[in-house]
Amino acid sequence: MAKLDGVLHFADLVLRAETMQRVVGLARRAAASTIPVLIEGESGVGKELIARAIQGESERAGKPFVVVNCGAIPEKLVESILFGHEKGSFTGAIDRRIGKFQEADGGTLFLDEIGELPLEAQVKLLRALHDGEVDPVGARRSVKVNFRLISATNRDMVQLVKEGRLREDLFYRLNVFPIRVPPLRERRDEVPELARHFLARVAREEGRSVKSIGAEALHLLTRYSWPGNVRQLQNAIFRAVVLSDGDELTVNEFPQIAAQADGAGGIAPAAALAALAQPITIAPGPVMLGAERTVPQTVAIGAGGLGILAVTAQGELRSLEAMEADMIRLALGRSRGRAEAARSLGIGRSTLYRKMRELGLEGYPRGPAKEREERNASFAMPAQAVGGATIPGTDRPDIAA
Repeated sequence: MAKLDGVLHFADLVLRAETMQRVVGLARRAAASTIPVLIEGESGVGKELIARAIQGESERAGKPFVVVNCGAIPEKLVESILFGHEKGSFTGAIDRRIGKFQEADGGTLFLDEIGELPLEAQVKLLRALHDGEVDPVGARRSVKVNFRLISATNRDMVQLVKEGRLREDLFYRLNVFPIRVPPLRERRDEVPELARHFLARVAREEGRSVKSIGAEALHLLTRYSWPGNVRQLQNAIFRAVVLSDGDELTVNEFPQIAAQADGAGGIAPAAALAALAQPITIAPGPVMLGAERTVPQTVAIGAGGLGILAVTAQGELRSLEAMEADMIRLALGRSRGRAEAARSLGIGRSTLYRKMRELGLEGYPRGPAKEREERNASFAMPAQAVGGATIPGTDRPDIAA
């Protein structure tokens, strides 16, 4: 999608839907100025590509394009990573380091998930936008920077302001030129062209001989709602190409899509749906209550072992978001606090808090240990047979706390 010079232009993108043409029109206007841009849209819709194309058609084309995922930075390192630090300014600062703002000097700084930025860093960002200066940690003087800011979010920024998680003055500085990128379900007429584009790229990268997508398969892909947007479509094409034995992708290479797409019963051959129609027997674990918001879906494995369900009883893959939520519930239940839960998951506390907000787990109960044990005791399940093997239940209440 990028040209040989490494610069991305709007003509290089697959943006043919009428709704996307409006997006391109706004983005072209933004490219002609240095105005701060806020790109809004669900995860996977292509916000970063739009940002890259804005730079590619601006006066800063060919200059640095620095990407920062604000939700992935450990809370204690936010200021150091964004604004830099001097040697010896804090424990572990053995060298001087320039921040992302200085890296983007002369070019564009793309702050993804801008709503996850801690309030302390928001103050410094506000000053950088207002004065064109940053204050590296431990530095005696400010550093002038010349950058174009493009930020992106999949959150409701107004709601974040109301909740006190985003400074109102910063919101007004970021929201000068908002661009909303619609989800793929609102531009399904782009699906065939996107699918062919991903097919050509994946086949080339994987050295496969798949050259086309059948008409029925394209119709199936167009009928699907794509909750994961363009990123999900790309992954579906990748999986289909890897699994395909022929030179054309058919409905048989998209069994999960065939089982969920509207009207797929009249599209998919019986062979494609038959495999999914066979239920998979899952032994309920000690806390397998799928409808509960605070209890993970787990399965008992062996004597006292525990697993997170990856496949539903209907043979459908569970989403990564659902499995991640279960992992967080499980970690919270087995830990004595959120800090310990974050350590057990190998992530920072700020990342854990962000994920809990995104997954609706902020109100996760933290009742007394005795109360948790009484509640979890009711989740214990008896042993059940699966595939000829007996999987015992367990009475370990700590796994569901």
